[in-house]
Amino acid sequence: MKNRIRELREKSGLTQEQLGEMVGASRQAINAIETEKFEPSIWLAYDISHVFGCPIEEVFLFEESERRSRADSSRGDKNGNQKY
Repeated sequence: MKNRIRELREKSGLTQEQLGEMVGASRQAINAIETEKFEPSIWLAYDISHVFGCPIEEVFLFEESERRSRADSSRGDKNGNQKY
């Protein structure tokens, strides 16, 4: 899932470590979310958006990402056939 965390974090003058402390996550977790290697829980996404004073939809961009989400993987192929 694409996001604007780095942009918003830098604009706010926060380091990854500082943001992590504010939302109860490690610097490594914030880095993984920023670089789209990890998708946060809805609660963590909410907490991050709250820090920036933005709606969640302005921080996390729910559009096609290069990485397929776990939900997409479990849905099956393009024809609706379940993968096993």
